[in-house]
Amino acid sequence: MMTDRDAIYATLRRLLRELFEIDPAQVTPETTFQELDIDSIDAVDLVVHLHDLIGKRIPPDDFRQIRTVGDVVEVVQRLTAE
Repeated sequence: MMTDRDAIYATLRRLLRELFEIDPAQVTPETTFQELDIDSIDAVDLVVHLHDLIGKRIPPDDFRQIRTVGDVVEVVQRLTAE
């Protein structure tokens, strides 16, 4: 299970490339989803894939507060550590 920040970050960069053809070089922890041109439908698709990987659902309150790639890493790390 993914609990290491670097592993989560690498997985997220891979998913962004596979799902949305985003160059991993564009992705940093500070990059916002708006900067990556990820809309709400794309974000839901990403969350579904993350759910499949970690086996846990990102709570709606957490989902609404996510703005950056680093925010996703933090939420996934917290969920996988529980």
